Amino acid sequence: MKRSIAGVAMALAATLAVSACGGSDDPLAENTSSAAGSGGSTSITIGSANFPESQLLAEIYAQVLEGKGVGVTRKFDLGSREKYMDGLKDGSIDLIPEYTGTLLQFLNKQAKETAPDEVYTALQSTLPNNLTVLDKAEAEDKDAIVVTKETADKWKLKSIEDLVPHCGEVTFGGPPEIQQRPDGIPGFKATYGCTFKSFSALEPGAITTKALLDGTVQAADIFTTDSAIEANHLVVLDDPKSNFAAQNVVPLINKDKVNDTVKDALNAVSAKLDTKTLQELNAALNAPDKPEYSDVAKDWLSKAGL
Repeated sequence: MKRSIAGVAMALAATLAVSACGGSDDPLAENTSSAAGSGGSTSITIGSANFPESQLLAEIYAQVLEGKGVGVTRKFDLGSREKYMDGLKDGSIDLIPEYTGTLLQFLNKQAKETAPDEVYTALQSTLPNNLTVLDKAEAEDKDAIVVTKETADKWKLKSIEDLVPHCGEVTFGGPPEIQQRPDGIPGFKATYGCTFKSFSALEPGAITTKALLDGTVQAADIFTTDSAIEANHLVVLDDPKSNFAAQNVVPLINKDKVNDTVKDALNAVSAKLDTKTLQELNAALNAPDKPEYSDVAKDWLSKAGL
């Protein structure tokens, strides 16, 4: 009987010792540590959309967090915002790189803000209760209506306004969801009075560029940091009526996953990321040797001192 009591006492003492060192397996204790703010251990599932820049930014987030000792699970190439937002709401992903303007309009189709700070402020008050955004980067990647140089020269195009008289002659290419988004097909009509002859649903990236170059479409939705614009001498049409709001890169994250370690690491990335850098990263990703996302991310983080 004495041996049994002694054994219990030893086990209890060991348990208390482990608890004192922060080694408890109690999930409540772990959540408290993660949310407390000074860098308790946590694990984050990072997602990305279905285009290269989003996947690269997600990989940058993943590597900078891993460098701070945060456990990371990657779930990339999840599709469009319409798809991955469900994952953020149900907790199957915790963090994803986002763009302020399109996210705001996704959440509030009546949003009128277009300037960077106005969009960011409005976004913060519009997010679902379980989500927040950390610091926005200076880097901005906007949707744009893009044409070939030949088309721009033929119709003397510099802005979307210049395209309006020819919209009825144009097959427009872009991701399927742009048919419903406020700054997509509905926005072109409402803001500029532009109704295209037809629409062709295309995956973002190389497929859209090819369709534009081979004449399948005469205008297309292409992100302004896409290296294909410069490489193929494409023309980005000005948007004088601000149909496209500011699109600053921003980490969208589950509030329960934010502690000082996570916040400081991701804010440090945003502080180093400007539009020129984003263009250079996209160009590096599209180099002839087709480097891996992980290599491009690692190289930039090293050069940025992160």
